Amino acid sequence: MINIRPVSDLRNKYQDIETTILKDDENVYFTKNGYGAMVLISLERYTKMVNEINDKQIKNKSININNGILDEISGEEDILTEQLNAEEEIFPKIKKKML
Repeated sequence: MINIRPVSDLRNKYQDIETTILKDDENVYFTKNGYGAMVLISLERYTKMVNEINDKQIKNKSININNGILDEISGEEDILTEQLNAEEEIFPKIKKKML
């Protein structure tokens, strides 16, 4: 069940809120003048959320970087076909593009 409280409960009922968040592992939603104002979550839950977001961003950057490398290499197919026997020239170019 969603736990919605007025923001004044932060001052008046802090212990109850702390118990709800830390022991019951629930988020608490606060209102001010009848409108949503903020959400209070445990530090553990917040850290987990931030780490998940960072992991997703790192994976997306990795995918974008790899796709860019593949695009550059595929654009040089003709060069690779013509110079198939010239390994000394081809492999350093590919290695350089991948780094």
